[in-house]
Amino acid sequence: MPLNIAILTVSDTRDLSQDKSGQYIADSLNEAGHHLQDRQICVDDVYQIRAIVSHWIADPSVQVIISTGGTGFYGRDNTPEAVSALFDKTIDGFGEQFRAISVADIGMSTIQSRAVAGMANHTAIFCLPGSTGACRTAWEGILQEQLDNRTRPCNFVVHVTPKDD
Repeated sequence: MPLNIAILTVSDTRDLSQDKSGQYIADSLNEAGHHLQDRQICVDDVYQIRAIVSHWIADPSVQVIISTGGTGFYGRDNTPEAVSALFDKTIDGFGEQFRAISVADIGMSTIQSRAVAGMANHTAIFCLPGSTGACRTAWEGILQEQLDNRTRPCNFVVHVTPKDD
């Protein structure tokens, strides 16, 4: 079942032509049969991030939001603070599993990842680190299956699609 997915790259230095991580996610979701609903880049500012994500949460045509960047420990890394405040529910297992599978690639440096996820207004939101490798790890290791309605015993499609009452 194709989902409508928006991508936000959080970066103080990149534009679309330099956004390899956002492009990787866009290409991967298209290959999986999903639709790129919107794609934006914004500087690492809590309120600008929150404004874009809030707009997408309120838009019924956006079912999933994937952000890249701003999840580390540097002073300008604000994505978790910006986005977590918008969650109705957190998806604790996402960050835990992301860090668990990242160990194979980056060792114990994975403890510095603040990858988070949650649900807001029937929209699944996943905040990934900004490196293309981390985006590949998250997509191939978690998101590709969890955004596929054929994945059993459960997936996120049921949570982001309208139900007949």
